Amino acid sequence: MLIAAIAVVLMPSRVAVRRRARVLGPPTQGNAEPPPAAKADPLGSASAFDLLAACLRAGLPMAAAARASAPTAPPVLRAALLRAADLLALGADAASAWERAAADAAGSAGADEVESLARMARRSARSGASLAAAVGELATQRREAVEDAAVARAERAGVLIGGPLGLCFLPAFVCLGIVPVVIGLADRVLGGGGLL
Repeated sequence: MLIAAIAVVLMPSRVAVRRRARVLGPPTQGNAEPPPAAKADPLGSASAFDLLAACLRAGLPMAAAARASAPTAPPVLRAALLRAADLLALGADAASAWERAAADAAGSAGADEVESLARMARRSARSGASLAAAVGELATQRREAVEDAAVARAERAGVLIGGPLGLCFLPAFVCLGIVPVVIGLADRVLGGGGLL
């Protein structure tokens, strides 16, 4: 009986064996699970902006710099960079190329970053100012926004954890700290005839 009990405890279940076989072997047609969705990198756009600024500082033309930094960018920014690079390579002026790229990204999750980049690129094309410094500042602003959001989430977690802790410790404090003192005082007052 003891050996049978040990064998049942140590023997892997069929579910665990199937799970391991599914991971190690080729996926089956009927039970294939889609891969889990990758979480978007909150600093992906900042790193893409840094790479774009570095390419511009190195002397690449805007179309080549946008195409070089596109693979590292989040999907919406990547599409806008590739769209602007294609239009610039075909000979479109910078203002219309970036305006079209921003219009294509409008309404999506990263549209504000694309609009900021397009606004800076259009301003640079009109004035002739260097775009590399402005794109570097855009990367810094994005990092600061991500840091502020992380700090806000951490502070909110600190506030939310206070409620359950209060609900756990307050009854214990009352039962172990206040009730014995009140019982001791009541025993002295009622049993001894006074506090003296």
